[in-house]
Amino acid sequence: MNLIKTGNLLIISLDNFALSSEIMPIRIVTTEDGSHTLYNQEINDHYHSRYGAIRESMHVYISSGFSYHSSPYVSILEVGFGTGLNVLLTMKQAGEEKRRVTYHSVDKYVLPADIIEHLNYSRFIDSTQSGWLAKIHDLSWNKDHEISDFFLLRKILADINELEFTSKYDIVYFDAFGPDKQPEMWTEEIFRKIYNAMNPGGLLTTYSSKGEVRRRFQHCGFIVEKIPGPMGKREMLRCSRFF
Repeated sequence: MNLIKTGNLLIISLDNFALSSEIMPIRIVTTEDGSHTLYNQEINDHYHSRYGAIRESMHVYISSGFSYHSSPYVSILEVGFGTGLNVLLTMKQAGEEKRRVTYHSVDKYVLPADIIEHLNYSRFIDSTQSGWLAKIHDLSWNKDHEISDFFLLRKILADINELEFTSKYDIVYFDAFGPDKQPEMWTEEIFRKIYNAMNPGGLLTTYSSKGEVRRRFQHCGFIVEKIPGPMGKREMLRCSRFF
């Protein structure tokens, strides 16, 4: 592993990043709200908005998804575990709102601990929760873990195209890389699979508001609304399954 500090960037090169034998340089970038994101040089995209990683996650997934859904018990599917930021923020919010959450997060790739330990998310949460991110990443995959009084987590290491869902979900966080960078994740086949795995009244939120993405959601049966996006994005999508 090579570490190079340049200004506010920590450049990390790892031989086995994302379960690959190829060298994939990853940069830790400080976004405008002070929280970190990662830049994936192979696909030329960031994991979060450069206007603020925590700011974006709070707006798109917590405020527009989790807190918008009123049920005292919710089951959540996240597409794209990544840095674990959405898990961390949902755990925090679930504790504050005293809501019981079952959370399944699907990803095909795993970030090495060498990267995770440099992320600064603990600065933005209560000091009693500062060890949560490391704990989330240390948990074994494909098993249920009750990690707080309000939170049951299962990290699913799988390709979503090959995954057969056996649970039903009330909320979906769709947080794959952008449709221009990872088009295979934004297909009608995947959207229809997710739709069929949702409970009536379920919500899906995503940062993307592209016309083609919106139409694909609609073709699968979702009721789609454009709502104000996070800083740096005029709009985002919230999709509902009514039946």
